[in-house]
Amino acid sequence: MDDSRGARASARASTAVVLGAALLLAGCSSGGGGGDKNADPGAPITQQPQSADPFWVNPDGTAARQLAAYRKAGRTSDAEQIRKIAEQPVGEWIGPENPEQEARGFTEAAQHADRTALLVLYDIPHRDCGQYSEGGAADGNAYRAWIDGVARGIQDRPAVVVLEPDAVLHLVDGCTPHQFHEERYDLLRGAISTLKSLKNTKVYLDAGNAGWGHPDQILPSLQQAGVAQADGFAVNVSNFYSTQDSLAYGRQLSAKVGGKHFVIDTSRNGNGPATQGDPGQRWCNPPGRALGETPTTRTSDPLVDAYLWVKRPGESDGTCKGGPKAGDWWASYALALARNSKQP
Repeated sequence: MDDSRGARASARASTAVVLGAALLLAGCSSGGGGGDKNADPGAPITQQPQSADPFWVNPDGTAARQLAAYRKAGRTSDAEQIRKIAEQPVGEWIGPENPEQEARGFTEAAQHADRTALLVLYDIPHRDCGQYSEGGAADGNAYRAWIDGVARGIQDRPAVVVLEPDAVLHLVDGCTPHQFHEERYDLLRGAISTLKSLKNTKVYLDAGNAGWGHPDQILPSLQQAGVAQADGFAVNVSNFYSTQDSLAYGRQLSAKVGGKHFVIDTSRNGNGPATQGDPGQRWCNPPGRALGETPTTRTSDPLVDAYLWVKRPGESDGTCKGGPKAGDWWASYALALARNSKQP
């Protein structure tokens, strides 16, 4: 049973409309402070301290706009909760239509704030096996052109890329038809090669999560997809497994791929995975979840390069449990994640 489908449902068509505003605001919100939990709810969104969290906070992200809306409506308590999300760096999922423009906009804004952009690339052909985030590039050539566009947009600006959530896992679990396997391996290897040719880009290939199976099961496919040429791999993307369990899974896998480093998505793992309801749907908008550890490069584990919020907290996994379509903002779910979190 594939227990990682939340990864597929995070695809988000990032709009170029917000990029100009993000770049404009980044200049006046690039101080080294940030993260003041006792701040006035009306305070602007600022960057987190670079020494612990060098990733760019989008001052015009979805959560920041929700914060402004709550503040305008006089919903001060709700605004304070949403600030827990708005003030943290989250992954920017590059859309299918304007990859060069979006990658350039996000990386320019991040560089202007003296931070690193966190980008998520999720456009592999035959994506998501026909589930909530189905789609992806029309064919291999379209995907290669899309990756080339992303690379042209990034250029030499600092970026961390999480590459293709679930793409390798679905080669292992039988979800992706066999006739597409060789092409997918080739596309992933090519994407890693193209992105690693950039001066300041780090690439982490998605490698599943602690709940789907044993590292030995994904190892051959991960190797065939080119993990040796990447900076490392990512675990728990868009999922809910605890940081402790994700660490154990990542360490086991790292030992099998030459000690490669990894990153962990902690965006929604504060209460661990759901244990009630249909096992096949526990990944999709499960109630009772919480924000996890805030993004940081100070992980106290030499193999873990960072805790990241790859999934954007508050965006739906799909049209289940009353949620909107995959990737759409869901304010009530965002509030629940924040209220349930251990953050003050």
